[in-house]
Amino acid sequence: MRVALLINGVPHAGDVDPRTSLADFIRERGLTGTKVGCEQGACGACTVQLDGDPVRSCLTLAVQADGTSIRTIEGLAGEDPHPLQTAFHEAHALQCGFCTAGILMTLDAFLRDHPDPTEQETKEALAGNLCRCTGYEGMLRAVARLRPNV
Repeated sequence: MRVALLINGVPHAGDVDPRTSLADFIRERGLTGTKVGCEQGACGACTVQLDGDPVRSCLTLAVQADGTSIRTIEGLAGEDPHPLQTAFHEAHALQCGFCTAGILMTLDAFLRDHPDPTEQETKEALAGNLCRCTGYEGMLRAVARLRPNV
């Protein structure tokens, strides 16, 4: 099947097997920041934004994304790091980095809709993203750094 979509504002098209995941489609185009972890949608490492909403790209088929706009971790920052990336760096919110792209894409969408979240709301937003290294405390500190009333 033929699919055409935007990835980080750049048109991408190609013929795909109907079973090709969006994660594989993205990675085959050299955008390897999107990680594939569990391939069951449980870990969140593969999270990207589809028309602004976070989705598990391992569970989304490329054909389902036909005609949409996808944003990956490579599209999060411009020339300078995204404020969320800076906050993660400053709060020591990452270690191995495998889960980080999915977490950042989740939090970017969450913070767009909840610019001043409570710690509990942030924990709930992160509930679908697994990290085996950090214990999430650094991530919570990073988000708190971005809150306007802190």
